Amino acid sequence: MPPKKDARNKLLDAAMHVFRGKGYAASSVDDLCAAAGVTKGAFFHHFRSKEEIAVAAAGHFGEMAEGLFAAAPYRSLPEPRARILAYIDFRSSILGGELADYTCLLGTLVQETYATHPAIRAACEREIVGHATTLEPDIAAALATAGRSPAAARGLALHIQTVLQGAFILAKATGDAQVAADSLGHLRRYLTSLFEPPPQREALS
Repeated sequence: MPPKKDARNKLLDAAMHVFRGKGYAASSVDDLCAAAGVTKGAFFHHFRSKEEIAVAAAGHFGEMAEGLFAAAPYRSLPEPRARILAYIDFRSSILGGELADYTCLLGTLVQETYATHPAIRAACEREIVGHATTLEPDIAAALATAGRSPAAARGLALHIQTVLQGAFILAKATGDAQVAADSLGHLRRYLTSLFEPPPQREALS
């Protein structure tokens, strides 16, 4: 049996779900308390404001994602190129269900708050860029194997996150996860061509 969650963790889980479903501005402390099944007194015992819980929820989401990706099947593959392509496949495989279940809390928060809540913006940047950083070593190795400069690894890792966030926005705009899956399919084909090893030159006779 999993350990019983305390009020703080209940609130963080609720914040992830409520903010993803309603957005930051439309969500209230009352909404968070109702979703968590705790009192308002419990909320203010752990958090001073909605902004403070949003910052904490970004970190909580990052920790949850770290655990999810650490246990994902692609991590056990032996080659960097295969791991990156399988990472894209894994991201595609978890698209489904309600929008709030598969879209990114960090992208949702930062789109609303980047100009008005610098602490939330910074928390989202930290988690998005931090996740991209985990891909850099494999990208660098795959680029080097293909005869390309591994110095492009950071930019490509961030580009992958850019495509993912854009795919989530399109899924929200259309109400259809398939458009996100199609975008990831295009990304996979681009990466496949980028990681293609250089053609073998014929030996001189």
